[in-house]
Amino acid sequence: MFQAAIMGFGTVGSGVYEVLDRNAATVTKNAKQSIEVKYILDLRDFPDAPYQEKFVKDFAVIENDPEVRIVVETMGGKGAAYEFTKRCLLAGKHVVTSNKELVACHGAELLRIAAEHNVNYLFEASVGGGIPIIRPMLQCLTANRMLHITGILNGTTNYILTRMIHAGLTFDAALKEAQQKGYAEANPAADVDGVDACRKICILSDIAYGDNIFPEEVETEGISKITLADVGYAAQADCVVKLLGRAVLQEDGTLYAFVAPHFVSKICPLASVDDVFNAILVSGDMLGDAMFYGQGAGKLATASAVVADVIDCVRHDKHRRQFDWGDGSKKLLRPLNSFASRWYVRLTGDDAAARLLAAFPDCTQLSAQAEGEAACLTAELTTAQMNEKRAALGSVAGCMRLL
Repeated sequence: MFQAAIMGFGTVGSGVYEVLDRNAATVTKNAKQSIEVKYILDLRDFPDAPYQEKFVKDFAVIENDPEVRIVVETMGGKGAAYEFTKRCLLAGKHVVTSNKELVACHGAELLRIAAEHNVNYLFEASVGGGIPIIRPMLQCLTANRMLHITGILNGTTNYILTRMIHAGLTFDAALKEAQQKGYAEANPAADVDGVDACRKICILSDIAYGDNIFPEEVETEGISKITLADVGYAAQADCVVKLLGRAVLQEDGTLYAFVAPHFVSKICPLASVDDVFNAILVSGDMLGDAMFYGQGAGKLATASAVVADVIDCVRHDKHRRQFDWGDGSKKLLRPLNSFASRWYVRLTGDDAAARLLAAFPDCTQLSAQAEGEAACLTAELTTAQMNEKRAALGSVAGCMRLL
C-alpha cells in the first residue's frame, strides 16, 4: 500500500480524495497496489467530513512521516505551496500538483531537486485541467520539433467571450454571469487579464523548448477591453474572438511567446471551442497539427489528471520519470516587436474612415456597424509597425491580431 497526503482541501483537493475513494478499484488496478490518503492538510475545519481523523494543521506531520511517499499539493499560489513542496521533495517524497503558478515560476528548481532525490514532481493538471497535454508532449510528441503551440487556456475567459458572441452580452454582463455560475472568482483579474493563460503557455513552452520561459517576460493582454462592436466585426470577417496563448518557434531556435485576444478564422478548429472548454493546438514538424480538447477546469476533471499523476508516481516509485528544463540562461524568448501578423483595427470619430485608409491604404475594409466608426483588416505588419501606426493614430478603439 502507498500512503499519500493531500495539502489543501479546496475544490481540487477534495476532488482528488473523491476520485481516490470512488474509483479505488480502478486506481488500485492501474497502480498495481492500493493508495490510501493518510493525511489532509488544511487550516480550516471540516466538521461534516466523515474522515475527521485524517485532517492535520501542522505540515511537519506530513514532512516527518516516512510512511507518506506521495504528497498532492492543491494549495495554490507560490508561498506556502512552494516551501512545502520543496521540503517534501527534499524529504524524498513524490509531489503531484495542479498549481500552474508554482510550476511556471519555480518548476525548473523543483524538478532539479526531485532529480537529486530520485523522486517525481508531476503536474499534468497544471495546464488544461483534465485534458492530457503534459504527458503527450513529454512522451508521444518527443520525435517532433514543436513549430508552434496555440491554446485556449482559460475557461473563464472563453465562457465570457462565448456569451458575448452567442448571447450578445457585454463584457461586464458576461463576467457577472460567469461569477454567478462559479466560473469566475470574485476578483477575476488573473483570468480576464490573461495571467492564468500566461502561466500555462510558459509551462508548455518550457517542456517543448527545454528552457525556462519566465511569465513576467511574456507580453500578456487580457479581454476586458473587448466590446460587442469588436465581436460584431469579427463575425463580419468570418471570425470569432478568442483569448490565445501562443508560442511560435523560429528557425534559429528562439521563440515568440505571448497571450492576447485574437480574431480566429472560423475554419480554424479553435474557433468552435466554446463555454468553459479549453483546447491546445500543437504543430510538430513530423506530425503536423494535433488538437487536445476538453474540460480545462472543474473539480473532478482536474482531480482525474492529478490522480493519474499519483498513479504514475506509484508505478515509477524507484525509477523516476526523466525530464526537466533549463534555468532560462538560453534566453530563447524573442522581443515581440518583430513578430508579424495581420491585424483588426477599429477607429471612432467623424473622420474615422479617412484616418483608417490613410494609415492602412492596402487594408480590407469592413462595413461600418455604427455612425462615426470604421474598421478594417490590415496587411501583415510587425508588432513594432503596428505600435507606430497606433501612436500616430492616437486613440484606437479596437485592435487585435488575426490567427
